[in-house]
Formats: sequence, structure tokens, C-alpha cells
Amino acid sequence: MATEGVDPMRLPVWCAVGLLAAGCSQAVGGHAVRSAPGLDDDSRSPVDVETIMLEQSQMRAITGAGDHLTIVPTMDSKIPVDIEPLTESAPPRCEWVFAETQTFGSEVEEFHKTTFQYPPDGGLISQGAAAYRDPVTARRAFDGLVALVDGCDSTSLGAMFVGDWAATGDSLQTRPAGGCGRDYRVKNVVLVEVTACAFPDSVPGIVMTNILANVPN
Repeated sequence: MATEGVDPMRLPVWCAVGLLAAGCSQAVGGHAVRSAPGLDDDSRSPVDVETIMLEQSQMRAITGAGDHLTIVPTMDSKIPVDIEPLTESAPPRCEWVFAETQTFGSEVEEFHKTTFQYPPDGGLISQGAAAYRDPVTARRAFDGLVALVDGCDSTSLGAMFVGDWAATGDSLQTRPAGGCGRDYRVKNVVLVEVTACAFPDSVPGIVMTNILANVPN
């Protein structure tokens, strides 16, 4: 398989951290590039993302991990994070995998993402949400993300970065090889992301359902 000039030594690193790019600044060299502080200052979104995120106790109950499920240090962010060392070395059409500013777009009004770890089974799961000023803007961000996934899939490394993927009018799912995956749903002014490694597909599905239940119609 061609790798478009990519250093093959980076492939295992991508496989390990591509799913949860927001935490990669602690796992690889370099520095994360963050958007300007105060992202939600003077927010124009009618939905406060803090009101839709699940509590740690809920995540523990849904995953069945109990007290073993803990928040990964430094991976609880209220601003989108880009991981420059990985975006710079990824194929151009797959850079978004490591760049939340691309994943969620440039019109985010509010943002929150938290990643949890389950060491006994090597599990990772995250919940994230971006809120926009109106449903049209949220839909534009979602449609842009679908286009990014489609573009990455068309490259020689598409199977590694997005794998089997499917999109409907309001949902997007990617399942690259390795037992990890990403789920996205757009509802009202919110774009929700749930990512998971080493958990059954039913788990991120239940997390997504519970978050969406908190989003007003």
C-alpha cells in the first residue's frame, strides 16, 4: 500500500492516538495549538454545553467500569485542540483527525470534551460537544465534517484513519481497524462527538443517546 510519502514509523503512533487526538500532547512530542482563551465568552449559542455533558458517575454506570473509570489527566478541555506534530505529518486530507479546529469547524461558540480511561481493559472513551449560534451553523459544521471524512477515505491511508464509515442526515460513524471508533450526531445547535476504544459499540451508543436527551429540540 502506498503511504503518500508518510514516514512508516509514525503509523503505529497514529493508530494508538488518532482516535483521541485531544490528549496527544501528553503522549507525543511537541505542543498542542489551542484556540484563543475564552471561547465561550459572549457565546451566541442558546445551549450551554455544560448542561448536556454527562457526569462521571453516569459514565461509570454506562460503561460498567465503576470506580476504575477515571478522567485522563490533561484531557478535559473547554477549547478545541490541534496536535501540530501529527497534523504536520498526516496526509493533508486526513489532518482533521488530529485537529479539532477542523473537526468542529471555525464557528464554535462553546466546547467541552472529556476523556476517560479504563486501565483494566485498556479502554478509553470520550464525550465532546460543540455548540453553535443556530441550527444552520451546526448543520454546516456537520456537513463539513462528513466531507472531511469522505476526503480522508479517498486516500491510501483512509482505512487506517476512518475505516468503515457511514453517514445519515444527522449522524456520522467511523470505525478504523483496531477496536476504536468515533460517533457524531448533530441536534439543534449542537454537534456531539463520542469516541471509544476497547468498549462494545453499545457503550458509545448509550453515551450518545444520553447526551442528546439533554439537548433541547
